[in-house]
This record gives sequence, structure tokens and C-alpha cells, in this order.
Amino acid sequence: MGLVEKLLGLGYMLAATVLAIYSASFFVLMAIYFLKRKQVPVAPEVSEDDLLSVTLQLPIYNERHVVDRLIDAMGALDYPRDKLYVQVLDDSTDETTEVLRCKVAEWQAKGLKIELVRRPDREGYKAGALAYGLERAQTDCVGIFDADFVPAPDFLRRVMPHFNADPTVALVQTRWAHLNVDYNLLTRAQALAMDQHFAIEQVARSRGSLPMSMNGTGGIWRRQTIEDAGGWSADTLTEDLDLSYRAFLKGWRFRYVVDVAVPGEVPPQLTAYKVQQARWAKGSTQCLKKYAGPLLRSNLNPLQKGMGLLHLGQYAIQPFVLLLFVLTPPILGTDMLTRLPLGPLGIAGLAPPIFMALGQIALYRDWPRRLLYFPMLILIGTGMMLSNSRAVFEALTGWGGNVFKRTPKFRVVRPTDRLAGRRYALRPDWTTIGELLLGAYAVVGLGIAVVHFPAMIIYMVVYVLSFGLLALWSLWQTWWSR
Repeated sequence: MGLVEKLLGLGYMLAATVLAIYSASFFVLMAIYFLKRKQVPVAPEVSEDDLLSVTLQLPIYNERHVVDRLIDAMGALDYPRDKLYVQVLDDSTDETTEVLRCKVAEWQAKGLKIELVRRPDREGYKAGALAYGLERAQTDCVGIFDADFVPAPDFLRRVMPHFNADPTVALVQTRWAHLNVDYNLLTRAQALAMDQHFAIEQVARSRGSLPMSMNGTGGIWRRQTIEDAGGWSADTLTEDLDLSYRAFLKGWRFRYVVDVAVPGEVPPQLTAYKVQQARWAKGSTQCLKKYAGPLLRSNLNPLQKGMGLLHLGQYAIQPFVLLLFVLTPPILGTDMLTRLPLGPLGIAGLAPPIFMALGQIALYRDWPRRLLYFPMLILIGTGMMLSNSRAVFEALTGWGGNVFKRTPKFRVVRPTDRLAGRRYALRPDWTTIGELLLGAYAVVGLGIAVVHFPAMIIYMVVYVLSFGLLALWSLWQTWWSR
């Protein structure tokens, strides 16, 4: 075997090993889930006098399509008015601010303690806005809702008593539901990915005392925890994950309540979804750099440390996925693939689809119908590897700065709602061209597979379809929305 073949084999095995380890972690989460799924956290009965006070912070930046719905949801909350405060943290630069002024005044007249808070600048983005508002809050707890989320009137009644149950509970996180799951194939696919996280993973992490994170919205923090952990930080693009690990390493406990769902909108535009995923990929990798050392040096047990590293590195595997793909065509031209021990990767690869199915079974009676969209999720998730790998590279190298690119909301909920003409629609970036080039490379790999290794034909077809789908879909949505 020549030097080039050895290097190809080593690179392929490195990528395959990393992916096998990460995929195997889903089996661990599944085991914990089945052991702990009946240990449902129960909120105690709490009198109105004993309920803790809470400030709900609404970080807003140019969200004119959805802010009126959000403010109305705050006004409809069933909670003692003397213990509920709402901060509208508005950094907007468009007509959103005027919409908010009218809505805030409307609910102030109805007796809701709500205020519009504007900062001198947008320093620190969402983290900076939350920190700015926290300085003005005087309540026991602080909750966060992004602009597109709509909590039910009984949300606080069901969540706040959990803080009375245990003084060491730092965070009560609730499950995300979906307002626009039926809008298009993209929203259907995203719902599958989110459901497995919220129905299975968060349950296992919370009840198994593993490191977990607030999900950015739909959660309530004990104010003391935020201050004890050092406050909100804009060092990373995932301020929720950042604060969560600082709090967890200080010994605070997190409680996840799967039965309380807060519906929000998932991105209906592919370019917007790519921006969201890239931000999460960059932010979580930044947190991996920041907390891998403290996590390993902590007094947590080996399982907590290992699952914490895999949690922080969930997007850091994307370059290895890309590497595995890039190396496949040249390896297919040799007989090397038959000599590589890839069995463990195949076994571990069964875990994510099983995990996905469990999420649907746990939440929905019509789960078989919902799982029909799983192939679409595979295609979209596979095609995202270039965009996410770029984000991971930027996090590891510091390239591209620390600019927070928000996910625009369009208030398209029903399939009949039109995305065309909506403000905030994004244009594709250079990764769309990269996806077209990778799709062409996949076609070459497919040709090699047909000649040399027919067993890999389906594998290469997935890549051809994935990259082609993402690139052409992004271009089509951009043209259509204009």
C-alpha cells in the first residue's frame, strides 16, 4: 500500500471513528431515557402568596411580523399581576419599534406591568440585551421568549411551582412545539429533528443528571443562578449554552418539563434555516473550546464529562462528516474500503434514526405519518455539512468575528400563507455555490461507485440529491420570495 493510500485510509478511519463515537452516544441517551422516563418531575401545589415573582424578557430585533402576537400572549398569561413583569428588549431599527410602542401602551392600560426597553447600542446582541434588562429586573426569576413563540395562558402556573419544589433548581426548560409544522417540506423535516431533542434527549439529560442547556427560549431561570454563574456573556453566539454550562459546573440543577409545550415558528426559508444552524454550530463549538477544559477538570463523574463533551461537540463533528464524504470517491477507486473495519460505524449509525422515531412515538399518535418525512430530513441534514463545517472552522480559528446573525421570522403558519414579498427574506451566500460543486463531485463519486463498488451507489446518490436539493431550493426560494 502506497503512502497516499495509507493517508487516505487513516483520514477515513479517523472521520469514521469520530462519527461512530458520537452516534453511539445516542444509545446511551436512549438507555437513560427508558430507565428514567417514568420519573416525571411533579410541581407542588403552591399558594398565590408563595409563588415567586418573574420577569419575562422578550429580546426583539426587527420582528414586525410577529411581535404583536407575542405581546398579546404575554397579556393573556394567567399569573398574579403583582408578580409578573414583562420587559420588551427592543434593539430594532425598523417599524417594529412603533408596533411595539402601540402594543405596550395597550397592555399597560389593561394593567399589565410591561415596559419597552431600548439600549443606546446593540452591543452583545441577544446576550447584551438580556444583561441590560437583568440590571433593571427585581424579581426572583427571569424567563425568556423569542419573538415567534406563543406560550399558553397557563404556562407560568405550570412552570413556576417547580422552583418552590427545590431551591437548587436553576432552570425550568419547557418543550418547543411548532406553529407552522405543515407549511412545507422544510418545516416538516425540522420538526422531526427538534422533536427527538425535546422528547428524548432533554428528558434523558435532565433526569439522568447529565449536562444540558437552556434552549434559548421557553425557559425560566432563577435569578440567583444567573448572578452566581457570572451573568450573561456575549463571548459565544449561544449565550444560553454558555450560561448553562457555567451554572451546571457550579452545581446547580436543571429541570426539564416535557409536558409543557410552547409553540414557535421553525424557519420556512432554507437560507434562514442555514443561518440558524450555522449560528448554533459556531456558538456550540465556541462553548466547546471554552468549557472542555473546565469540564474535564471538574468533579463530575466520567459519564457526565463524556456526555458533556459530546453535547458541546455536536456540531464539531460536521467537518468529519465532510471529510468522510470527500475521501469516499478516491477510496472507492481502490479495494481499500473492503479492508477498513467500518462495522462499528454501521452499527452506531442505527442510533440516530431510532432516536428520531422514538421522539415521534413519544409525542404523537400519528407518528407513522410524520416519519414519512424522515428521508427529507436526511437529505437536508446531509447537505448542511458545508455551511456547518464553515461555522465550526470560524469558531475554532476566530475567523469571521462574533457577529450574531438572527433567524428571521415571517409569520407564515398555514400552507396558504405566502412567503413571497415578506420582509427579512435572506439571499443565499457562497456556500450555495459550494454545494453545487460538491454535488458535481458526488456525481463523479457515483460514477466510480457504479464501476468499482456498487454497494456504495445508494450512499453516493444521497449526496448527489442532498447537495443538489439544498443549492437549487435556496436559489428557487430566493427568486420566488422576490
